[in-house]
Amino acid sequence: MSKKIILLAGPTASGKSKLAINLAEKLNGEIINADSMQIYKEFSILSSRPTEFETKKIKHHIYGTISVKKHFSAGDWFKEAKKKIDICLKKKKIPIIVGGTGLYFNTITKGISKIPKIDLKTRSKVRKLYSKLGFRKFYKKLIQLDPKVKNKILPTDSQRAQRAFEVKLKTKKSLYEWIAKTKSEFSDFNIKKIFINIPREDLLQKISERTDFMISQNCISEVVKFNKLKINKSLSANKLIGVQEINRYLRGTITLKECRDLINIKTRQYAKRQNTWARGHMKNWNKLYSKNFSILLKKTLKVVS
Repeated sequence: MSKKIILLAGPTASGKSKLAINLAEKLNGEIINADSMQIYKEFSILSSRPTEFETKKIKHHIYGTISVKKHFSAGDWFKEAKKKIDICLKKKKIPIIVGGTGLYFNTITKGISKIPKIDLKTRSKVRKLYSKLGFRKFYKKLIQLDPKVKNKILPTDSQRAQRAFEVKLKTKKSLYEWIAKTKSEFSDFNIKKIFINIPREDLLQKISERTDFMISQNCISEVVKFNKLKINKSLSANKLIGVQEINRYLRGTITLKECRDLINIKTRQYAKRQNTWARGHMKNWNKLYSKNFSILLKKTLKVVS
């Protein structure tokens, strides 16, 4: 019988962690994080990391293990996740990979491309060019350099546009030629894919409740400590929702209520992007939901058993 892996995705605040813990208890599983912000040591409240009580109940992996000072790519995550999957399987446990970062799930379901490492000189050259030209002119230049990118990367997607540019510049091959050669390392595994398909109204309510909870738990102090680290502005931890908003509150330019409202708006926008990603990249996933948690758990168990 092929080895089983459960993938559990869904928009932020949709209740993935609670479902994962219940699944792990019922199926003798362990949980592996697939959320790019819950990896950071310095942000437990603002990233809504599972609580100490929850992590004592069930073994959790790759939560709060990386410093905000470090660059941590989807490739880095994949290396870590592979090790943890092996550990779970050796212990006869089912790995339950849970989170909201679509790129992480892609490394499992579609594989990770073997693009050679891009040197800092090339990377820096591309970053400078982007800053100089702005996104529209940079995108035109990218299309001239690599026509295969057209209609696959949006002009406003600065990260992917710069990535495509540096790959073509350094390897003389399109990013999409590399992607075409990519195969999943888990193709012989029994992968069960679940996406929590929560209705918009229910999700907005949960997002609002979670923001209130984070503020009550003093997520502001996490940002104060984070600011003291003075990390490089290009690092991903700066993008965590709440960091910019809380800093505006700390500077006195907005009230706490305005800060809370802005965090809610940003979180809703992020959830919308996650749902858009799922529609494009998770078409063959099982989309499940019920307002009643025990029904949702039953539906999920039926799919993964």
